[in-house]
Amino acid sequence: MSIRNNNLGSIVKPGFNALGAQTNVTTFTYELYSWGANNFGKLGLNNTTYYSSPKQVGALTTWGNITAGQNQTLAIKTDGTLWSWGFNAYGQLGLGNTTYYSSPKQVGALTAWLTVSCGYSHAMATKTDGTLWSWGRNNAGQLGLGNTTNYSSPKQVGALTNWYQIDCGLSSNIAIKTDGTLWSWGAGSQGVLGIGNTTYYSSPKQVGALTTWLSVSMTSHVLAVKTDGTLWSWGYNGNGQLGLNNTTSYSSPVQVGALTTWLSLSAGKYFSAVIKTDGALWSWGINAEGQLGLGSTASKSSPNQVGALTAWSSVSCGGASTMAIKTDGTLWSWGYNGTGVLGLGNLTYYSSPKQVGALTTWAKISSGNQHTIALKY
Repeated sequence: MSIRNNNLGSIVKPGFNALGAQTNVTTFTYELYSWGANNFGKLGLNNTTYYSSPKQVGALTTWGNITAGQNQTLAIKTDGTLWSWGFNAYGQLGLGNTTYYSSPKQVGALTAWLTVSCGYSHAMATKTDGTLWSWGRNNAGQLGLGNTTNYSSPKQVGALTNWYQIDCGLSSNIAIKTDGTLWSWGAGSQGVLGIGNTTYYSSPKQVGALTTWLSVSMTSHVLAVKTDGTLWSWGYNGNGQLGLNNTTSYSSPVQVGALTTWLSLSAGKYFSAVIKTDGALWSWGINAEGQLGLGSTASKSSPNQVGALTAWSSVSCGGASTMAIKTDGTLWSWGYNGTGVLGLGNLTYYSSPKQVGALTTWAKISSGNQHTIALKY
């Protein structure tokens, strides 16, 4: 749920592969920071105070992968352990209960977690053996378990060991396997599953027959890049977030223009941002809070370049704000800032990128609905 991100950065940060998953990071140290809204303790700071600038979560330097959801946060350490905190009414923290926590709690005792993604009130994760796991709310079958039962601890999705990249939407999921095939399940509203209808499915269904999918990001709409660098979109399009120069929703993938230079992508709440192979950043969709970074609040239904720079490395879209990291390790933000989610030390909205502090060591960023988490090395 990007509200969570898929950072296929043009520059791969130390300790991460090209899809943002941690690799052998034992020689790197990463600190965890959070800021913005802190209802339910989702910042992990052992309180519910809102912060408008980055605050370190504990003193550990062993964080390896992160995801910010609607009101919860999950993270994987470099030892492969999984941790969670925040809102937990549906068991989305995976702790076997529905208790809220304002500081990180370990999910089980395993040390084999690799990637993780938060949805609105559920989560998915992959292990190093390629298996897929899910937990939390399951009213639309979004856990992929063939039922609509909520689970408060991880449950394996099928028996396959070839899951590669995952992303949670609001009440649906999308995933790429190692063979390049694309799969989706859960709520099919507005055609977000990409399988030609609006049906809900409680187990994974293949999106077409292609084996060339590389990276994907989902909210109520989906962005996806193929191995040939083409960009595709589908799902809800009421604000032009599909980039197709219209507001028509589509239930199967439609190509965005004809370019073959798309690389890193993030689907926000009714808007989109994508980085090209030259490091240029493009955005489109709703722009009422300046979340497109174009210096205005005019919505766009086709891609528009954010400034003229070609130094963007990764991007993460939230509810109505955007965070991005440049190749020099600096962190930038723009859009909605009513909860301090931009990390700029104030509550001012900005319609163009503003630098967050002066550090040049930011490695990974994940935007939730109104809070942000990041890794720094």
